[in-house]
Amino acid sequence: MDQEAIKKILPHRDNMLLVQEAEVVDGVAHAKYHVSGEEFFLKGHFPGNPVVPGVILCEMMAQGAAVLLAGTSGMEGATPMFTSLDKVRFKSPVKPGDTLESESSIIKSKGPFYWCAAKGYVNGKLSVTAEFSFALVK
Repeated sequence: MDQEAIKKILPHRDNMLLVQEAEVVDGVAHAKYHVSGEEFFLKGHFPGNPVVPGVILCEMMAQGAAVLLAGTSGMEGATPMFTSLDKVRFKSPVKPGDTLESESSIIKSKGPFYWCAAKGYVNGKLSVTAEFSFALVK
């Protein structure tokens, strides 16, 4: 799906919509974001050596995971809100010109809470891994 279809699922807009393409295959969300170099979060991180901040990489993966919930009962009118980040590991930096391709899957759910595992790659090389949870908040 393209970014217009993603906007029908996620509430994020403008500078914080960090998924440009997504699809769900066999219960795994595959999402992409191409780092142009013009993003607000690169302006001061770091001058002369821009690197995507780790928390932004986690947000990219979480937004990809939220695409999995599109057909979930209770998703309508709800906002996915982070409730935890765990086991986050940064393997290699993501820089302007890179495309982060993430794979996210739901590993557990209970009521409005969802736990996910995600991996982010650049050119097939593992860049970041994380486990996180979020709640669907009306």
